[in-house]
Amino acid sequence: MNRIASVFNQRDHKALIPYVTVGYPSLEATLKVVPLLAKNGADIVELGIPFSDPLADGVTIQRSSYNALQQGITSRICFETAKKLREKVDIPLVFMTYYNPVFHYGLEEFCNACVGSGIDGLIIPDLPPQEGGNLETITKKQDLDLIYLLAPTSTEERIRLVGQRSRGFIYLVSVTGVTGARDRLPADLEVFVSRVKQSVAQPLCVGFGISTPSQAKRVARLADGVIVGSRIIQLMESGDMPQVGDFLKELRQALG
Repeated sequence: MNRIASVFNQRDHKALIPYVTVGYPSLEATLKVVPLLAKNGADIVELGIPFSDPLADGVTIQRSSYNALQQGITSRICFETAKKLREKVDIPLVFMTYYNPVFHYGLEEFCNACVGSGIDGLIIPDLPPQEGGNLETITKKQDLDLIYLLAPTSTEERIRLVGQRSRGFIYLVSVTGVTGARDRLPADLEVFVSRVKQSVAQPLCVGFGISTPSQAKRVARLADGVIVGSRIIQLMESGDMPQVGDFLKELRQALG
């Protein structure tokens, strides 16, 4: 059983999955915050590889990605950083990136580097399952989980296809839009999650827009995991790492 499967194999446990952009606001901050997140209740950490056109991301993560690129953060540096983090934490680490950096690096070479760095899975928002066959073959050989996304607009056919192809868990996008902290979650979120549950067997984790413990609690009643990104980036921008740890504790308590 790999590390991601072990998280969801825990009975009555809801996974808490924070996101950070590698190299933002600095590489030193990334190396400090991931162990802090793990210490305060994170089950999996998403490491964002900066990209110049992050089409699924809102203003906060777009800004963090742009600034990281301005500091010279590359895929190779992300691999090196992940390897250092693997020496500090035991929890699963997942890269969130876009297909262009993976393709440019070389599919096989990218996956080999992931394994060498201690990465457990990949989330690639702009890679539909219809076009993911080559990468799926390589990731399966390397025991990397390729995690697909579903949105409220996904058709029944798309839901079934993702249910057949996604490994580790399925990432449910709570809204039709981009990432970003929001005051409220959509009223029909329960309907969306219930619709997906009827067609798939994998664990379901909900992201996009979750920024408060009360929102996390609502999501935890519906799904197997909660993904939080933009709010953590905002807290990191202040440079107050203890505040990030306190926020994770509050989320963990809300999940039960």
